[in-house]
Amino acid sequence: VRLIQTCVRLFFFNILLLHTCSASPPNFVLLFADDLGFGDLGCYGHPSSLTPNLDRLAEDGLRFTDFYCTSPVCSPSRASLLTGRYQTRSGVYPGVLYPGSKGGLPLNETTIAEVLKPLGYATAAMGKWHLGVGANGTFLPTKQGFDHYLGIPYSHDMGPCHNLTCFPPDVKCFGNCDVGVVTVPLMHNEVIKQQPVNFLDLERAYSDFATDFITASAKKKQPFFLYYPSHHTHYPQYAGPGAAGRTLRGPFGDALLELDNTIGQLMITLEKTGVIGNTLVLFTSDNGPELMRMSRGGNAGPMRCGKGTTYEGGMREPAIAYWKGTIGPGVTHEMASTLDILPTIASLAGAKLPPVMLDGVDMTDILLNQGQSKREAMMFYPTDPNEMFGLFALRLGKYKAHFYTRGASHSGTIPDPDCSPIAALKAHDPPLLFDLEADPSEHYPLPSEGDPDLEAVLERIKKIKEQFESSMVFGESQISKGTDRDLEPCCNPTCSPKPSCCHC
Repeated sequence: VRLIQTCVRLFFFNILLLHTCSASPPNFVLLFADDLGFGDLGCYGHPSSLTPNLDRLAEDGLRFTDFYCTSPVCSPSRASLLTGRYQTRSGVYPGVLYPGSKGGLPLNETTIAEVLKPLGYATAAMGKWHLGVGANGTFLPTKQGFDHYLGIPYSHDMGPCHNLTCFPPDVKCFGNCDVGVVTVPLMHNEVIKQQPVNFLDLERAYSDFATDFITASAKKKQPFFLYYPSHHTHYPQYAGPGAAGRTLRGPFGDALLELDNTIGQLMITLEKTGVIGNTLVLFTSDNGPELMRMSRGGNAGPMRCGKGTTYEGGMREPAIAYWKGTIGPGVTHEMASTLDILPTIASLAGAKLPPVMLDGVDMTDILLNQGQSKREAMMFYPTDPNEMFGLFALRLGKYKAHFYTRGASHSGTIPDPDCSPIAALKAHDPPLLFDLEADPSEHYPLPSEGDPDLEAVLERIKKIKEQFESSMVFGESQISKGTDRDLEPCCNPTCSPKPSCCHC
C-alpha cells in the first residue's frame, strides 16, 4: 500500500514539475463569494439551492470541509486573501471601509497580482473590491497590481438602493441600504462608467469582461490571473432575467444562481480558449451568512452563528479547487485558509514570495495529492481586533478554544442567544474547548478540568496563542482614519448639490 501511495505522489509531483517547467505557466482564477454560508451550496447540502456549475466543480475537483477566512466581515477578509497576511498586519480593521474612507489596503502590501506581475502575468479584477478608493483612486485595483478592473469599489449596499430595480421587470431592492451617500457606481479601471449601476445588467457585463480578458490572454499565450470577488449573495440580493424567479429559494436563491451562471460562462470560456487544462480555479467566500436577513441572509449549515462572530458559522467557508487533469476529485478534511492562497499560487507559478511576515502556507500538497496540511493552527480575530484582547479563538487540529465570545447584529434573529447582539463580550477562563470533528456546531464544551489529555491540549493552544500574539505587529488602522465626503466616487465631481447630483 505504501509503495502505491509513493507512486501516486510521484506521479502528481511529476505533473506539477511539468506545469511549472513548461513554457506556459499555469493560469489562476480566484472566485470569491460574498456573505455565503457553509451550508448555502447544493454540493454542501442545501436542499433548494440551484448551483449546477459550482456543484460540477466540486464533483470533479477538490471540496474542502475545513476552510477558513480570517474575519467575519468583508474588508479585512479581502485584505488577508490578497496578501496572505492577517488583517491586523495590514491595518484593515476595525470593521469595513466606506465610500469616503480615507484609508485602504496600504500600497506597501503585496497582493497576489503583484506577486505574479514580474513573471509576465496579465491580471484583472471584476466585482466588489472593498479595499478602499481614496483620493484620486489611490487604493483601487489598478494601483494594487491589476491591469484591468470592472466593478463596484465597495459593498453594493453602501448607497441608496430603494429606488433601484433588483429583479425584473421592476421589483425594487429589498430595504433602503445606506442613505445620504452617492449612488453605487460601476467603475472601469479608475473611471466611473455608470452611476447608479444597473444591477440587472451587471453580471452580463462581468461575463463579457472575463471573456474578453481570458480570450485576449490566450491569444497572446500570456499567463493570466483573474480575480472575481462577487457581490452575490450580499444584501440586497439582485438577479437579472437569466436567474430571477428560477429557483425554489426565492431572492437569495436567484442571486446565488446568477453567481453560478457567471461561473458557468467563465468555465465555458476557459474551455473554448483551450486553457482549461492549464488553469487552477479556486472558489470560496469572504465570511459567513448575514443571518439577520432571515431567508435573504444565507445558511451556515450545521455551523454556529454567522457573519460578525468568531463561531464557526462566521468564518468556516465552502471552498472548491478545480484544475482539469491535475486535481483529482475528492473531499479533504485538512485545515486550510484564504491566507494560504497567495503562497500556493506563488509556488505553482514559480514566483518569489514577498519579503514580509506571511501567515499563509503552501497547500500544493493538499491540492495535488490530497496530502496533509502544513497549517498547524487557525487564529480567530473579531471584527474589531486590538492588542489588549488579542485573539478571540484558536483552532489547533480538531480542537478549538474560545477565549472570548460575543454575538453580532449580523447574526441576530436566530434562536441561539449567543449569536444575538445582546450576547455581550464574555471572557472564558478556562477557555471554552470544542472538538470540531465530533461537534462542529460548538454546542458541547469539553470538560477539560481534571482531564490530563485535554488540559495538555489547552496548554499547547495557550502556548501557540502566546507565541503568535508576541510576534504580531498591528499595522496602523486604515479604517480609523475616518471618512471624507469629498472622497465618495462621483461621476460629476464638480456638480451640486451632492450626493444627489452624482448621476451619469
